[in-house]
Amino acid sequence: MKKFLLLTLVIGVLLGACVSGKQTQPETDYSSLVNPFVGTDFTGNTYPGAQVPFGMVQLSPDNGLPGWDRISGYFYPDSTISGFSHTHLSGTGAGDLYDISFMPVIMPYQEAEAPLGIYSKFSHQDEEASAGYYSVLLKDYNIRVELTATERCGIQRYSFPKGRATVFLNLKKAMNWDVTVDSHIEIVDSCTIQGFRFSDGWARNQRVYFCTRFSKPFMAFELDTTAVQLKGGQVGSACVARFDFQTSVGGEQIVFSTGLSGVSMEGAAGNLAAEAPHNDFDSYVSAARSNWNRQLGKIEVTGTDKDDKMNFYTALYHSMLAPTIFSDVDGSYRGPDGQIHRTDGWVNYGTFSLWDTFRAAHPLFTYTEPQRVNDMVKSFLAFYEQNGRLPVWNLWGSETDMMIGYHAVPVIVDAYLKGIGDFDAEKALTACVATASLDNYRGIGLYKKLGYVPYNVVDKYNADNWSLSRTLEYAYDDYCIALMARKMGKTALAEEFQKRSESYKNVFNPSTGFMQPKNDKGIFQPDFCPDEYTAHICESNAWQYLWSVQQDIPGLIALAGGSGRFAEKLDSMFTYVSVKNVDLPLFSTGMIGQYAHGNEPSHHVIYLYNKVHEPWKTQKYVAQVMRELYFNAPAGLCGNEDCGQMSAWYVFSAMGFYPVNPVGGEYEIGTPLFPEMRMHLDNGKTFTALAPNVNRQNIYIHSVKVNGRPYDKSYLTHQQIMDGATVEFEMGAVPGKCWYH
Repeated sequence: MKKFLLLTLVIGVLLGACVSGKQTQPETDYSSLVNPFVGTDFTGNTYPGAQVPFGMVQLSPDNGLPGWDRISGYFYPDSTISGFSHTHLSGTGAGDLYDISFMPVIMPYQEAEAPLGIYSKFSHQDEEASAGYYSVLLKDYNIRVELTATERCGIQRYSFPKGRATVFLNLKKAMNWDVTVDSHIEIVDSCTIQGFRFSDGWARNQRVYFCTRFSKPFMAFELDTTAVQLKGGQVGSACVARFDFQTSVGGEQIVFSTGLSGVSMEGAAGNLAAEAPHNDFDSYVSAARSNWNRQLGKIEVTGTDKDDKMNFYTALYHSMLAPTIFSDVDGSYRGPDGQIHRTDGWVNYGTFSLWDTFRAAHPLFTYTEPQRVNDMVKSFLAFYEQNGRLPVWNLWGSETDMMIGYHAVPVIVDAYLKGIGDFDAEKALTACVATASLDNYRGIGLYKKLGYVPYNVVDKYNADNWSLSRTLEYAYDDYCIALMARKMGKTALAEEFQKRSESYKNVFNPSTGFMQPKNDKGIFQPDFCPDEYTAHICESNAWQYLWSVQQDIPGLIALAGGSGRFAEKLDSMFTYVSVKNVDLPLFSTGMIGQYAHGNEPSHHVIYLYNKVHEPWKTQKYVAQVMRELYFNAPAGLCGNEDCGQMSAWYVFSAMGFYPVNPVGGEYEIGTPLFPEMRMHLDNGKTFTALAPNVNRQNIYIHSVKVNGRPYDKSYLTHQQIMDGATVEFEMGAVPGKCWYH
């Protein structure tokens, strides 16, 4: 490593005494029922590191190599660690972040050629993780690394052997889609450093500022800077710093506490002072555990199968890793306009994977996190004011424009219809309508003109096409706008968007029985095959997108030829297998026939049997997916976690119901997983689901009671849940009769 600066400090004063902040744990330690390794193998793309609910910091190990399997920085089959960075994405298909990466070593250290660099071997036998805590032994150096976090800070504890210990801070290294543009490290005092890392990638013009405090003064410091060349000229510097410490006894521990900010180094220092003012690592672990226990304890499940409980609480945990806080403790945040803004008491959020999470994760938050829902809507509205449209997939103050639709709309509308929060409804509706009216964005103008997005006309915002999927997604969002407008008494606006919401009918081809791409002349795509994955359908085929009419299932049934034909089509969805030995795309996983549980467009389809009076088939397939496609192991997710959607499906389904129409206020009944489930609501009431005879054989519902009275509908309502109803399921091993109208 080139040494551009060598600074040796003689240290005589340590940091102040540690302050104890330990908290009493609740009676049930839900954090111990979380397995953060679930999803770190196969296609889950999760990370095992430390985070608190919705925290800005995701402090986790990085294996050091790029690639699809290492999108989250960590892949369970790997055997190397090259650093512990403070930002990660939970289960996405996008490789970005990995900011502010520290790596402790003992001289001489192991270094491989790029891209791995400085590293250590590790073993899973020496690794441990629970909600809010991670630990690993770096075998090459005999260093124990422990990680925990607050909302805006990451805390690391290194246990060194006797000798000269070294810690590298690497702001140069970038993986996958990420590229370092500029970075900076400066010494504040013998125990404190600060700086920043700017990068470009999926998150455009990302700015991460940090302030780190060491519990022991460093004895030497080296800084290596390399010019960053982009487009033929220097744009900044890439920094790698080395800090040396003298560890006089074996097992000596040094704590590194790092505050992050998207605003400034001063903001990072403020976050550090507010959330991690001392060096008592164990107290931060205790606080993180208490935080998780409060959140996870909002839903209590009772059962004898420990793996079922682990799967449930791990799913609930995963559902709360995103969206993430994106404002400092003083309310400051960087907006998509590049300017610094400040909230007036609410918390700004980012990392909205809305094409995925509008389906189940956000509806789940309306019960578990209503205050955060209010703040998330306010975050959307601020983003609209600063960017001219609602977010599609925003990250660290940047719009990535990933995926399709304008799915901030259903999140806003669901909150409004449920009476959540104090956000400005008039401003919210204006933002929804404005976003849905951008003629020059992703085919919206053509959609408005023709009633669909044509596959043969591609504008500069529509390079990936996905025309058929855009039509269906836009139609759903338009339905949501119509609902909100109607409730607000804006009849003309409601009728306009209700008509737009019926655009799905324009791409249904009765001769094939599928939604089918159309050109701008109104002619269906020739040589159409519903099995094929084409540029006209987003990460799916025509089988999987046929059912994307959550707003009008009766209308879809009518298009299909009635309930009988619809039921037959559903049967084919789950039994028809394409030609053998055909390689499926990365996103087609968790397959049951053409049903792909590993990707979001399929998630509601299982529940559609309820609408054609064959609920036992919904119960059969829901039970099959819960038992076979989720399990307590690193490969325990059948597809990308996608910021909580994969897990939110499981949480709802295990409770016994699911939001087929995310804003409809009705939850289709499936099959409960646990004999007893209690959801504690913010209004002080408790919603209870009882199924005393449920087990792996007794998956079929024979009858239902609500508050002690026989119940004959296929769904539960939002109002029943909020009123704290008690639902009783009589279960059996054979299909029950059709017990509802």
